[in-house]
Amino acid sequence: MLQLHPMRLKLGQDLKESLAQYVALHQLQAAFIITCVGSLTHYHLRFADRSTGSRGEGHFEIVSLTGTLSTAGMHLHISISDGEGRTIGGHLLEGNLVYTTAEVVLGESTQHRFKRENDGTTAWDELQIAPRNATEF
Repeated sequence: MLQLHPMRLKLGQDLKESLAQYVALHQLQAAFIITCVGSLTHYHLRFADRSTGSRGEGHFEIVSLTGTLSTAGMHLHISISDGEGRTIGGHLLEGNLVYTTAEVVLGESTQHRFKRENDGTTAWDELQIAPRNATEF
């Protein structure tokens, strides 16, 4: 079954921190981004195959936000565009501050649980999925 979680973030809120707080408050076990529109004044992204993040200031439209979230971790990617339409994207880090708004709708599968752990296939903690009622992953 699908549960919907609409929210609106306001001026100055940190996008990733706000999502993490919402997930923790509502104990979401298998959530995902359905949609997000809005804008930022500051971005902090980690680009592909980089170990550190890149920052910028200005006015940026949120073009896309996608990913998975749970109380056991999250993996989010964002694309933003500047006033000239130049677009960049990468892993969403803390420090992405909302400008006018961020209208987010999360979906949650009430039949599953997500967690992130290293399963030996990569060097990263990857998504693991189990039925919500499973006693072990």
